Amino acid sequence: MRIIAHVDMDAFYASVEERYHPELRGRPVVVGADPKGGTGRGVVTAASYAARKYGIRSALPISRAWRLAEAARRKGEPETVFVRGNRALYLEVSGRIMAIIAQGADAFEEASIDEAYIDLSSLADLEGARDHARRLKGEILDREGLTCSVGIGPNKLVAKIASDFRKPDGLTVVPPDEVQGFLDGLSIRVIPGIGPKTEGFLHEKGIRLVVELRRLEVAQLRGWLGKGGEDLHRKAHGLSDDPVTNEWERKSVGEQETFETDSLDPTFILGRARELAGTVFRRFVAEQLGAYRTVTVTVRFSGFLTVSRSRTGKPPFTGEEQLQAEVRRLLEPFFDARENPKAKKIRLIGVRVEKLLPRSMP
Repeated sequence: MRIIAHVDMDAFYASVEERYHPELRGRPVVVGADPKGGTGRGVVTAASYAARKYGIRSALPISRAWRLAEAARRKGEPETVFVRGNRALYLEVSGRIMAIIAQGADAFEEASIDEAYIDLSSLADLEGARDHARRLKGEILDREGLTCSVGIGPNKLVAKIASDFRKPDGLTVVPPDEVQGFLDGLSIRVIPGIGPKTEGFLHEKGIRLVVELRRLEVAQLRGWLGKGGEDLHRKAHGLSDDPVTNEWERKSVGEQETFETDSLDPTFILGRARELAGTVFRRFVAEQLGAYRTVTVTVRFSGFLTVSRSRTGKPPFTGEEQLQAEVRRLLEPFFDARENPKAKKIRLIGVRVEKLLPRSMP
């Protein structure tokens, strides 16, 4: 019997902040841009469960998050703490947690900084898998002071949906013969691949629950959504044969920053670009990558027009100094008529390395 577990850290960034700053524990915590009293820019990176009760979610504009926090405070709710975050710390903690998750698994796949899949098929039964998950949760809590939620099922799809079923600190096991009963009563939004646009489209068709999606003919879904419809039909039936493996190819490593105030000051912008490039290179090294063929910079102007420019090197780039030089070279035309004839101020910049090559093994 195939047994797959999905381990998902609970409100990871916010929980790490609470772990290393005990004065934040139990308080609504939002990780992201500076809200600037409601005039800040950028978005929420993560929100603690206490902050989520106010309607604050990741990717929400930080100004909107601040207004929701203020509305809650005026009603007598605890005041929200906004923190800028520490990605280097999150990566460090994540590395230790992933090492714990990988122990004793038949196969391991790091899906993101705060979630992973493990294959536990050799344990032979679900009770053994449940015991393994309990030990894993306990070890993460003991060593890192953080909780996680685990879903166990016959494939990655069901395991992922199950891990979100009883958050935080949950453990949900879905036997193969109970998959359809588990999925049918859930909102279609739980299915990976159904975002706001597809959800809205299906709602217009009167489809809100997985059971309603499952009852549709595959031809109907294909007619509406193309090949994506076929994929949703399989997922609505709880079917997935994706393997658990870490043998995947990272496409890029990148960072971006939204400025507090639009600017066309080369000293300021190039200074921020240096910081972003340094962070990108540190992540590149941490991923055990050896070279990158392409450097890309992204510029978003005050009117939200967004432009990207890239340069591919021959031979490939390998060092941070090369990255810094290419980023500067790509950005400089945006300060004059070459890329910015109307002298528009800049709202956001991004730095990304692409076409990555693995580090050569000795």
